[in-house]
Amino acid sequence: MEEKKDEIRIMEAAADRFMDAGLYKVTMDEIASDLRVSKKTIYKSFPSKEILLRSIVQSMMHRVEGEIQSIISSEKPFEEKLSSILALVGTIVGKLSHPFMRDIQRFAPGLWKEIETFRREKIFSKIFQMLRQARKEGVFREDLNIDLFYLVLTTAMQGIMNPLVLSQQPFSAEEAFKGIFRILYEGALTDDARKRFQLKNNTLSSHETTR
Repeated sequence: MEEKKDEIRIMEAAADRFMDAGLYKVTMDEIASDLRVSKKTIYKSFPSKEILLRSIVQSMMHRVEGEIQSIISSEKPFEEKLSSILALVGTIVGKLSHPFMRDIQRFAPGLWKEIETFRREKIFSKIFQMLRQARKEGVFREDLNIDLFYLVLTTAMQGIMNPLVLSQQPFSAEEAFKGIFRILYEGALTDDARKRFQLKNNTLSSHETTR
């Protein structure tokens, strides 16, 4: 148990460093200094910086997958489920820096492919399944082309999920995903579903204002 706690502490400290400066510029000496431990302690659990990075990314993906599944399994209406998923993804993306993602692409291409696969199979595919189910339940307008709608949605999401693109915009990832949801779904939902979405959106806005 204590060893697991130590691994989590190392991963958290390393993640902070990687997010700030990327992978290439961060040394194990710096991580050890932050934790006030020896490099030997770190190498005991993570024999290399690449293994440490992979552990961090896989932990993040595992957590996101669990949260998405929890949302999907809930009794919430479709529009609330999808809004929650987009908000979750927006929050995660907002924490990923350009140096961090750039260095993964450059120095850990195998891990980058895993991230792309995760995005495609664990996020986008789940959303597509939800869209199909929502169509059967009459949430969308009958004249909506669900395949085209999915393509537009995921293309927009992929753009926002790129930290380089996001860093050039005056809004956060979470704000961007909320905007995507509002723009696309207010035009795609039936009148009843749109009213439910607007009610939820207004409630969330009021809650954020009073926090």
